[in-house]
This record gives sequence, C-alpha cells and structure tokens, in this order.
Amino acid sequence: MNLTRRTALGLALGGAAVAALPVPALANGAEAIAAFTGGATAGSGGITLTAPEIAENGNTVPVAVDAPGATAIAVFATGNPTPEVAVFTFGPAAGSQMASTRIRLSKTQDVVAVAKMADGSFVQASATVKVTIGGCGG
Repeated sequence: MNLTRRTALGLALGGAAVAALPVPALANGAEAIAAFTGGATAGSGGITLTAPEIAENGNTVPVAVDAPGATAIAVFATGNPTPEVAVFTFGPAAGSQMASTRIRLSKTQDVVAVAKMADGSFVQASATVKVTIGGCGG
C-alpha cells in the first residue's frame, strides 16, 4: 500500500469529522431500572439475587435470580457503560421463575435484579460485587 500525504491528510480529516459527531449520553443504572419499571417504585422481598462478593475476573461473574410468581426478571449492572444485562420473561407454563447467567462487570459495582410480579408490582434485590480485574476493557 502506498500512503501519500494526501491520503494521510484525508484520513486525519475524516477521523476528526467522526470525532466531532454528537454521541448520545449513556443511560445510568437508575434510568435503566426506571425504563423497565415504567417509573414505578420497586419494593423489596419476594426476590433472591445470588452473586459473589468478590469476582477475581469481571469477564465471567455468575449471577442467579429467583422470584416465585414473577412474569419477568431484569438484571442490571449499574456501573457498566450499558447497565442493561438481561431480561428473562416467563409464561404461564414456566415451571419456576428462576434464571442464572454469567455477566461481564467493568469494575466494582452493584448488580440489581428487578422482577415484575403477576399483579403488576415490582420488587428488587441488589448485591455489591467487588471486581479485581475489570471485564469491559478495564
């Protein structure tokens, strides 16, 4: 490949133009939770969140949520650039309203699980996970 001054100048100007484009603000954890609940206040109790206190590596942090009677469960990592981690939806044929997964955490932060119950109310539980090696490029 032959790189001329003109090509280099064009690439530099193109990069500057892309950098000047407006970037939408990242939603924080509270905004993401409010979007899931529709602005309703979530109570406590009726949901169990299991997460480690210390995660050696933020790339694979095991998380389990159990909320008997829930129609949907959402998991949020409030300190991540994108706090929404997962939403699990349960139909009437679901044997249990329990889900487990592995999530990626960028730093020490709260993991929040919010469950929408069959009566339309919301309950939440949270756990602080201390991350020693970040999983999102940290």
